[in-house]
Amino acid sequence: MNYIIDEVDKKILMYLIDNTRMPFTEIAKKMNVSAGTIHVRVKKLEEAGIIKGTTLITDYDKMGYQFVAYVGLLLTKTSKTQRVIDELYKIPNVTVVHVVSGKYNIFCKIRAKDTGDAKEVIYKIDQIDDVLRTESMISLEESFNDKNRLMHSIFH
Repeated sequence: MNYIIDEVDKKILMYLIDNTRMPFTEIAKKMNVSAGTIHVRVKKLEEAGIIKGTTLITDYDKMGYQFVAYVGLLLTKTSKTQRVIDELYKIPNVTVVHVVSGKYNIFCKIRAKDTGDAKEVIYKIDQIDDVLRTESMISLEESFNDKNRLMHSIFH
């Protein structure tokens, strides 16, 4: 579906990017349109696949999972990628997985309570069939993690 985003859609998206929980009535007031207009526009944006739901953002640090590492996986064969991804999905501490080009076939992010916990997660990853080798990099600090900056630049 080719959906063309107009200025009204852009404004709605900007409000939702800043606060996904903002009521449609509040957006409508700020834009001087009816709440029904906002509801219809958001529904169309969802149907077009531009909006794919809302996200709950949790603070892993406050929940005791402050250890972050990135793990590169080299596989025995590229054709085994999807099977390895399916196995990675079974490990809850693996929170992000990317298929990449270059030195590794897969690059993933893990969260753990501490180094001991991370070691166990990495051992689980190492035990997946067709994982030839892993390389881990410990995150010392997350300087920023902001998906909204790109969205703001697209709509401005």
